[in-house]
This record gives sequence, structure tokens and C-alpha cells, in this order.
Amino acid sequence: MSNEAQIDFWNGPAGDVWVEAQEYMDRMLAPLSELATARAASQANERAIDVGCGCGATTLALASSGSSVWGVDISEPMLAQAKTRAKQRGLNNVAFSVTDAASQNYTPDHDLVFSRFGVMFFDDPKAAFSNLRQSLKPDGRLVFICWQKPAENPWMSIAGRAAQPFLPEGGAQDPKAPGPFAFADRDWVREILDTSGYRDISIEPVTPVLTVGKDVEEAMYIQGRIGPMARVLSELEGDVREQAMSAVRAALAEHETDAGVQLRAGAWLVTACNSD
Repeated sequence: MSNEAQIDFWNGPAGDVWVEAQEYMDRMLAPLSELATARAASQANERAIDVGCGCGATTLALASSGSSVWGVDISEPMLAQAKTRAKQRGLNNVAFSVTDAASQNYTPDHDLVFSRFGVMFFDDPKAAFSNLRQSLKPDGRLVFICWQKPAENPWMSIAGRAAQPFLPEGGAQDPKAPGPFAFADRDWVREILDTSGYRDISIEPVTPVLTVGKDVEEAMYIQGRIGPMARVLSELEGDVREQAMSAVRAALAEHETDAGVQLRAGAWLVTACNSD
């Protein structure tokens, strides 16, 4: 089982960008992180794995209960940031490994497998989730959160729609290919987990409002680093680029409030149990 393309991607500029944007991302995704970690309900006597833990926000949140948490990710720069944050807090109940969760060898002594937006990038999700299940105790549980389709995520899609007329046409993509929206189809998620041996599968929609910037300019900056604007900045030049940026700025400005630029997100909160 190989995930080389994703490993290369997250150890290149993408990993550095997410480290740079860590504080912003933690703040923006906090409503979703809190929903997921609350559902995970980690306990002091438990052992948990945080899959695709990135810069460590959810690893640290799970560890706050006193549980022992193992954060795994393929991105060296993001894990370096996670280790620094754990050290600053003086935590001794967390550990981090640069490894591919899809193929890592596990011992079956974990109570929880958790992920916040880290499981949609597997080349072979059925094999990956089968492997992850090997880490769980017979009564262990799985909790993760993943994105619904782009149309259900205005926080990202509004900027994308505004920029689209200025961008060259791209080829059709497999909606199930590794990427942020690979788990947008609820039936596909259920099939993956059922085939992988999980039971008591629940896939619940959650639709919080996210603050995507304290103002339009911050929203524009971050969209240019990790959102649709990144493609505008990398593929367009001159007047066309300026026109695209103006269109995105105008679209975001329609959602600016006293609390910042606020837009709805759509995700699936997924829970399941080991079948053994």
C-alpha cells in the first residue's frame, strides 16, 4: 500500500504553509475540532491514536483528559511543530511519529482511533481502515470528522466560484480520489467502514459557522495560502490575476460581520466500533 504522492506533497511547501498558518487554522477549525474531540470522549486511562494529527491541535486536546495519545502524520514539518507545542506545555502523555497510518504496524491495545480531516488522503481507504482497526481493542472505537461536498462548504467554495471564471479549465477528477472531499459521499464512507470490519457506524452531519478571517484581508491572505486563491496566485498573472482577486474579495466581503468573515461549513462526524 503506497501513499507516496501524499507523502511528497505534505513534506514539501504544503507542510510549511500549514505550519505557518497553524494558529489561524486552529482558530478557524475550533468549532469542528471541539465537536469531534467531545464525541471522542477520551478518558485518563485510555490510549488513543490521532491519525493525520498535523500540527497537533487535536492531539493536545485529547491528551488534556489525561489519556495517552499517539499523533501520527506523514508531514515532518507539521510534526516538528506538534512536538514543539507539546514540549511547551510540558506534556508527557503524548508521542508523535512520522509514519503513514495506512501501513503502520499496530498493536491491538488502543481504545480510540481519532482523526480531524486526516483520513481522506488514503490511496486505498478500505485497506487503510482495515489496518487501523488492527490497533483497536475488541471494544475500541473510531471517531473522525471529514468534509462533505464543496457545495456544502461555502467557507471554501464561495471563493472558488468567484475565481473559477478566470482560471483555465481543469480535467474532470474522480470524486473519490485522495483529497479533502474524498469522503463527501456518505454512502461511500459507510461502505469503506463496513467493508473494513467496523460496526455500529454513525455518520452525522454537522454544519457550524466558521470565522474564516477577522476581516476580508485576513480571509484573502489565508485563502491564498491554503484555499482556492492559492491556485489564482500560482496560475494567473497581471490583470487577470487582479480581476480574480477582486472577484474573490467582493464575494468574501458579502459575509463580513462585526465578528469577522463568517461562512458555513459542512462535515460528517463519523463514529464506529470495532467488530471483534
